[in-house]
Amino acid sequence: MRSILLIGFAAVATLAAITPAHARDTTVRLDVSEVLDPSYSRDSLDGSVRFYFAGQPTPVVLSDLGRGRTSRKTNAVGKSDAQACRWVMLTALAALQAEAKSRGANAVVDITSAHTFRSPTQFECHAGGIMAGVSLKGRYAKLADR
Repeated sequence: MRSILLIGFAAVATLAAITPAHARDTTVRLDVSEVLDPSYSRDSLDGSVRFYFAGQPTPVVLSDLGRGRTSRKTNAVGKSDAQACRWVMLTALAALQAEAKSRGANAVVDITSAHTFRSPTQFECHAGGIMAGVSLKGRYAKLADR
């Protein structure tokens, strides 16, 4: 009887000591110019679609071709938050580029985080222990030549 009580007490004490695990979700903000730099993006972005972030001036919008959004994730294991975030941002921009081309757009304008972050120079990424993700939204547009 005494051993059953000791086992029960040990089980209760063990359960009380366990705290819930929380996954890491670090908000990282980086300069979009690092990702758009041709030396970094040349294999993914071909230059046929221009990207304008919220607050950046654009040439005249000739036609608005609808709103769009993308959400991309990448493996972050063994990478710094900045490395993983730059890579996943590049894949998100490549997805916007592909959709813009399919709609006949030559630009994506008013790009913001799909959350609430707006900046003409930075993007927001959420980095964890094993994954990093970027969610963007914007408008596809046909712009006048610069």
